[in-house]
Parts: sequence; C-alpha cells; structure tokens
Amino acid sequence: MRDTPAPPDSLRLRVGFLLARRFTLSAFANFVDVLRLAADEGDRSRPIRCNWRVLGTSGQPVQSSCGVAIAPDEKLGDPSRFDYVVVVGGLIDEIERLEPDYLAFLHRAAKAGVPLVGVCTGAFILHRAGLMDGYRCCVSWFHHEDFLEQFDGLRPVSDRIFVVDRDRLTCSGGASSAHLAAFLIDRHIGRAAAQKSLHIMIIDEAMAADDPQPGLPLELKTDDPLVRRALLMLQQNMDTPPPVADVAAHLQVSRRKLERHFAASLSMSPAEAFMRVRLSQVRMLLARPDRTISQIAAETGFCDASHLIRVFRDGLGVTPEQWRKAQRETVRLP
Repeated sequence: MRDTPAPPDSLRLRVGFLLARRFTLSAFANFVDVLRLAADEGDRSRPIRCNWRVLGTSGQPVQSSCGVAIAPDEKLGDPSRFDYVVVVGGLIDEIERLEPDYLAFLHRAAKAGVPLVGVCTGAFILHRAGLMDGYRCCVSWFHHEDFLEQFDGLRPVSDRIFVVDRDRLTCSGGASSAHLAAFLIDRHIGRAAAQKSLHIMIIDEAMAADDPQPGLPLELKTDDPLVRRALLMLQQNMDTPPPVADVAAHLQVSRRKLERHFAASLSMSPAEAFMRVRLSQVRMLLARPDRTISQIAAETGFCDASHLIRVFRDGLGVTPEQWRKAQRETVRLP
C-alpha cells in the first residue's frame, strides 16, 4: 500500500483496518485516502506522519460488496500498536459472519484502551460484539430501520454524518468516511494536513460531526416497508419526482392502499410526505453557498426558482434566501 516505511518515532497517527466480508469499498477508500494524502508533504503516498495497515487472519483477500478484493498487509497481532482500529462494514447480511478472531481482536483492543471506529455498518458489528453499550452511535439514514430491527431499545443517530463519543467513533459511510478521517488528521497532525487531503480529493471543506446527513427527515422514519419503498423511490428520482399514482403503480398497489399506509404510519398523505422530503433536500442544498436557487429548484424537481420560492414560503414561512441568511447568522453566533 506504500513504498517507504517511516521511522516509528515520526508517526503521529497509526490506524489498523478490519474489513468485513462484502465491505463497502468507497467507505474504506475515502478513509484511507485522507490518511494517505495527509501522511506526506506532497502527493507521493509516503507514510511519514501516519501509517495504515489492513489486518487479517491470513493473507487471503477480502472481497468488497462491488467485487473488488483487498489483501491484508499483516496478521492481527497486538492491537495496542495502533492509535485506532477501524471496522469497515458493508452488506447487512454479512454482519453476523465476522470471523471469531476479528471479534477477539476487537475485545483486546477495547481492553487495551484503543479507540474503535465503526464505518458504514461497522457500527452494527461493534454493537453485535457488545462494544457499544452506553455509547452513542451514528448509522446511515438508509440503515436506520435495519439497526432498530437488530438492536432492540437502541436509538442510533441518523441525522449526523459522524459521532464521536469518547473512545468510540462511528460514521454513516460513503463520503462521511473522508470527513471522519479528516477529523482524526486534524486531531493528531493538524488542520492544514486535513484540509490538504480533502482539497486534493475535491472536497471543499471538512464537515463537522453535527452536519446533517442527506436523507429522509426524521419525522418520516417508519417501519412500514411499503412506505419506506415509496419514499426511497422518491429519493432516487428527486429531480423528476413521480406522481403518487405512478409510485403506487410501480409498487403494484392501489393509490388508495398507499394512502392508507402513509396515514397509518406517518399521519399524512403520500403527497405531503413527498413534499417534506423535497423541502428537506432543499434546506440541505441551501447550506451550500455555491448553489443558486435556480439550481436547487432543478435538483429537487420544482418547475423554476419562482415555484420553489412559493412552495418553500408556504411551508416554512420564509423564502429560501431568508432561510439561508438566518442559518448563516446562527453559525456566526458565539
């Protein structure tokens, strides 16, 4: 994974990775690339300031969910040689198949006081191993209901991109992995190194832990599978939102049945829920200063800027620009 070993006394951050079967490649790649770019002064991938190793029980490659396989660098060994141990999860069905040696290694790491990081469904793995009791935990909005089904009584955080709770750090996966890695770089090496890594990866700036995940508003969380499928269909077609009748037809149910399910699970109509999803996406995009109202309107399925402004004002009582200005002033408050 790198060409020149660094003297042990020059390292400021040492990270060991455990890859679950069918792990998410992008979550791993985003995390490790931030480390790689921060480890050297330029872009030569020399591990001068931080080191990263993929751990395994053997030299056999671990296949990701997209089919690309990664071979471990070294055996599990003593976890105390790392500053963090990162568990990268992936497909839900594979969580229970983590090797017993991996679980034993994680328990040794926790006993030694090594902070544990759960990336993507890595948080599920840490919970299943009994290593998240009493900790807050970040889970992707996409897997929120899956988490509740597997861990009765636990309430994951699904409206933030990552959560740092003492010696447990969890993130929702995908691009949030880069931001969690940048948080560690900032903590151990410095903000300039973290920003450099993100800028090379064409990421404008580091996001804070409490920045929102793009996804469904929390008031639309439901365990009704029909409603969840309908909301997911809308999210996947945000720029051209389908009519309620088309959603019902795609799901092979009558419009009336879909409306009954929405009323029972969310106390609102499908049309109202769909509009809430779109306005939630609008608010998220308004937080990005590079987006014009016209661009946001096109990305969220409104006819034009005027249409968006009218609907936004009817729903929230202010125009999009007024909302954006208020958010900026809130951020500037001490």
